[in-house]
Amino acid sequence: MVKQLDPPSELVVDRRRASRRSATAKKEAIHEKHEVVDQRKTERRRQIDPTTCERDYSDQEIDFMKAMDDYKRRSGRQFPTWSEVLEVLHSMGYRKVAEPTDISL
Repeated sequence: MVKQLDPPSELVVDRRRASRRSATAKKEAIHEKHEVVDQRKTERRRQIDPTTCERDYSDQEIDFMKAMDDYKRRSGRQFPTWSEVLEVLHSMGYRKVAEPTDISL
């Protein structure tokens, strides 16, 4: 013989928003956000560009890459404009003193 159970007579729905939750839920949410931010900071790349580490760079190229990396970290801009790149070169002491020449590829 099969015994049938009556369905529950009440349906409970929690419609509270995040801003109206209990104090413990807020603390947990804040703690979780801090963990994500901290984790992201530790995952930041430490090398200049891992895809180009195969070739040997001259001292001037390494100085320029370090200067650009420093600029990007200080300014918070991942992709600086060409004007900003020229500012970095100018701050490193580079000046236009000769007529332009063709670039050999």
